[in-house]
Amino acid sequence: MLSTKERISICHSLLSKLSIRYSSTITTNLNLNSKKILSINKKKMVSPAERLSTIASTISPKAKDSTNLSNPDDYPENPFKVTVIGSGNWGSTIAKVIAENTVERPLQFQRNVKMWVFEELINGEKLTNIINEKHENVKYLPGIKLPVNVIAVPDLVEACHDADLLVFNIPHQFLPKIISQLKGKINPNTRAISCLKGFEVSPNGCKLLSSYITEELGVYCGALSGANLAPEVAQCKWSETTVAYNIPNDFRGKGKDIDHQILKSLFHRPYFHVRVISDVVGVSIAGALKNIVAMAAGFVEGLGWGDNAKAAVMRIGLCETIQFAQYFFNDVNSQTFTNESAGVADLITTCFGGRNVRVGKYMAQHKVSAEEAEAKLLNGQSCQGMHTCKEVYEFLTNMGKINDFPLFDVTYRIIYENFPIEKLPEELEPVED
Repeated sequence: MLSTKERISICHSLLSKLSIRYSSTITTNLNLNSKKILSINKKKMVSPAERLSTIASTISPKAKDSTNLSNPDDYPENPFKVTVIGSGNWGSTIAKVIAENTVERPLQFQRNVKMWVFEELINGEKLTNIINEKHENVKYLPGIKLPVNVIAVPDLVEACHDADLLVFNIPHQFLPKIISQLKGKINPNTRAISCLKGFEVSPNGCKLLSSYITEELGVYCGALSGANLAPEVAQCKWSETTVAYNIPNDFRGKGKDIDHQILKSLFHRPYFHVRVISDVVGVSIAGALKNIVAMAAGFVEGLGWGDNAKAAVMRIGLCETIQFAQYFFNDVNSQTFTNESAGVADLITTCFGGRNVRVGKYMAQHKVSAEEAEAKLLNGQSCQGMHTCKEVYEFLTNMGKINDFPLFDVTYRIIYENFPIEKLPEELEPVED
């Protein structure tokens, strides 16, 4: 005898084959047990909240007061569409992770995962065509096969307009342009996750990129960050990450909405373990500031000063990161920086293996500018630490707090004012005469 889940799955499959997706009212009678027959009313749902509310109340009455979707019977009747915005090495890797999960969880997510690609020619051929035909991002993630259900789309609005969840994964300095193209073009009930590292700095203050996305697009946005070197994740080497999501009540629709369980189902793989927490502020700050620290770690590595010097830079950088969060954000959880992958684990990994430490090391070894090192090493990708360092320095200077952050200060001056790297230690702890 078929189980409840198997009956529901068969019904979904039959409806899909008949191309019946949004019929006004279709009643399917399922014998959920020997004594009870329950009718499931299938109708078009305009928001994640309404979908989850309806499916929970009709399929599983006990779930009416539930706050999560851990019960398979509570999955949305119209599975969520997911779009990844960005196709660099990390964007392509995240698309791979998500696409593997959408295939395995058809009751939760639609199979195809759109990935917006900034179109460029590779040996005369469009990158989107290469990805869709060869299932490989030959420029930014060479040698890694992408799932066939990752669909490269060169038109940003086409990729995003009907998505239920947007996963932002672009260099953060390009975010304002992306936002301007999406304004008024996406459903306000869409949700988002930011994998971006950095801040939006203006004369009015320093804003988290997740908050910037929320305010500019009117959609709630959480964050993902962790000790995740893209090539290792792409090769299915075990790692862990942190997803932060804490949707305010005024963003919620009727009933339930995308929750921690759904997000874990979307991102968690046997090789990519996920912890979902509520501290969006802590995860975002840790992910942004670690790139500044990594550049400083690269400086001392390039000079051959050894692991002791790098450890000193990392310790000071962690302290300044926590201090920055406590100075300017009241709702941060300090334990995020020590307990989560997005905190100290990400800092350690980035300082030993990321692109920012490579750029800093090359600068010190070859006495070149950050821009030259970036162009030489990164194959068109961005060294986020350069941009974040400038933004943070300007913000702290305007706030009159730059002297409280000596590592951030001296890293900026090394990058932008040609300050001698060899003098870094005395700037961190001046030697008394």
